[in-house]
Amino acid sequence: MLDAETKRRIDRARDILVGKIPDPKSQVEQITLALIYKFMDDMDAQSEELGGQRGFFTGEFARYSWNRLMHSGLGGQEKLNLYSEGIARMPENPGLPRLFRDIFNNAYLPYRDPETLMLFLQAVDEFSYGDSESLGDAYEYLLSVLGVQGDAGQFRTPRHIIDFIVDIVNPQKMETILDPACGTAGFLISAWQHIRRGNTDAAGNAALTAAERERLAANLRGYDISPDFVRLSLVNMYLHGFAEPSIVEYDTLTDLGRWNDYADVIITNPPFMSPRGGIKPHDRFAAKSKRSEVLFVDYIAEHLNARGRAGVIVPEGIIFQSGNAYKQLRKLLVESYLAAVISLPGGVFQPYSGVKTSILILDKGLAGRADTVAFFKVERDGFDLGAQRRPIDRDDLPQVRGELREYLRRLRVGEGLEGFAPQSGLVVDKAKLAVGGEYNLSGERYRENGVSKSDFPMMPLGEIAEVVAGQSPPGNSYNTAGIGAPFYQGKTEFGEMFLGEPVKWTTEPKRFAAAGDVLMSVRAPVGPVNLATQKVAIGRGLAAIQPKDDRLVALYAYYVLRSLEAKITGSVGAAFASINKGEIEKIEIPLPPLSVQQEIVTEVEGYERVIEGARAVVANWRPRVEIDPGWAVVALGEIAEVASGDPAPQ
Repeated sequence: MLDAETKRRIDRARDILVGKIPDPKSQVEQITLALIYKFMDDMDAQSEELGGQRGFFTGEFARYSWNRLMHSGLGGQEKLNLYSEGIARMPENPGLPRLFRDIFNNAYLPYRDPETLMLFLQAVDEFSYGDSESLGDAYEYLLSVLGVQGDAGQFRTPRHIIDFIVDIVNPQKMETILDPACGTAGFLISAWQHIRRGNTDAAGNAALTAAERERLAANLRGYDISPDFVRLSLVNMYLHGFAEPSIVEYDTLTDLGRWNDYADVIITNPPFMSPRGGIKPHDRFAAKSKRSEVLFVDYIAEHLNARGRAGVIVPEGIIFQSGNAYKQLRKLLVESYLAAVISLPGGVFQPYSGVKTSILILDKGLAGRADTVAFFKVERDGFDLGAQRRPIDRDDLPQVRGELREYLRRLRVGEGLEGFAPQSGLVVDKAKLAVGGEYNLSGERYRENGVSKSDFPMMPLGEIAEVVAGQSPPGNSYNTAGIGAPFYQGKTEFGEMFLGEPVKWTTEPKRFAAAGDVLMSVRAPVGPVNLATQKVAIGRGLAAIQPKDDRLVALYAYYVLRSLEAKITGSVGAAFASINKGEIEKIEIPLPPLSVQQEIVTEVEGYERVIEGARAVVANWRPRVEIDPGWAVVALGEIAEVASGDPAPQ
């Protein structure tokens, strides 16, 4: 358990750095390096006290020791030079084990302010190398400040979600456990703690033998493509008591070097952002795709041992996207790997992202002989779904965990599912999933007597979206030279779905729409909608509709409002029809669950692609009649009356 004093020390170290290093990830890296630097000196001092010798800061590297660095007679600039040189040279230190050399590899001090460094070193000096579990808790807290790595699609997984997945998958002490995109090793640490809790004696003491612990240390393996995250993982594992963690830098999707390494348990939340042009994978994947979400799930399934199990967080595209690669992957999962799907609420990754996700539970030993897949829905996970994620009284995770465990137990012992009726989910026959070849993994679709569109609650837009009424800037602020904010006024600037290219800009914008907002024409004509592709200034002829929280998908709102265009009338003034902000807020739309909204959007987009393809065919079609040489040839006047139009009046 993290104590308040340790938390204060970590917060103080970050507060000192924030003026010079605003990026949280870089702050964590600098604190990580300084802690290891300090702990090496602590271990040297501890060795001397026990009659041994120093091992880290010896020979020419003795001058870099923490104790010398903190000597009161050393000036600020001298400390900066010594510390900066020390961390840069540490990989050359022959007294360092490979783990520490990896941690210091390519390390450097990103600022040159002696005063900041002196304050920072004093803050780190308050830590001492002691109980690894206490230090591990402290480091877990430090890692919690890491935010989103948006370009790579990486999000820090909340600890309670990690523990929930690990508890369901239930790794054991003799099993090989892999996270192929380990980030900061959160899943591996949770697996270790789960195994340790399951191996205690009657008095609550650890019952793992030295040999079992050594084997477990080798069996906990992690890969990550980022050297920075490998470094953080190594330290996290080390501070939890693993002297030689099995964490390596490795590109799971494009490198073949570890393709033949399999695992009994795989637990992970891999990044799902594909680069422009897609991933360029090797040719060993069963699913043929350039999308990272498809490739990662394929990799996980294919790298389970004969009775292997997995828990993996996936984006909603895996659940119902209609592309061939997605359908091929889902078919593979349903037939050979998939035991259960757990739908998570859209705010689980707040404040980093409102992305909607699910958990796939794979069990290679069970899935091959089971005729069903279980679906569960988590609406609340013990926290609200806002940016602050404050604790609340409702938590669906314990009930889902209990019901899923019972489902899996029945499958394992061959007890059958008679009388099993989970309150938080349902069980679906695989034959039903296979209908139409879609293998859709949205559980709501398979409910008997399930909801139809009329069953969805009707919600006023004002309760689920912010409506921003446009306001026109001063007339002298407009220009056509691209200076200031792009400005849009009304329906004439709409494309078929997205705003057209801007033709006017303003240096004094009053109201804005963000990229992805739904824009509604509010002055003759009333009702047509479009989507903003970038941040733009909007005038009196437009209103921006922005989802307030994770209950509404903007694209879903766009399609619904587009279908209602003819019914949106507003008020009729003396000169022209118009609709105001209050009237827009009163417009009611059906509000299905978030996963259903996203499924509807995907389905509509699929239809539109088909329609667009059909239009292209029609536009390019030219009739062609094959002429038989034996046919008679006659003048057109012999078989048709030719009439010319009357001349136009003069």
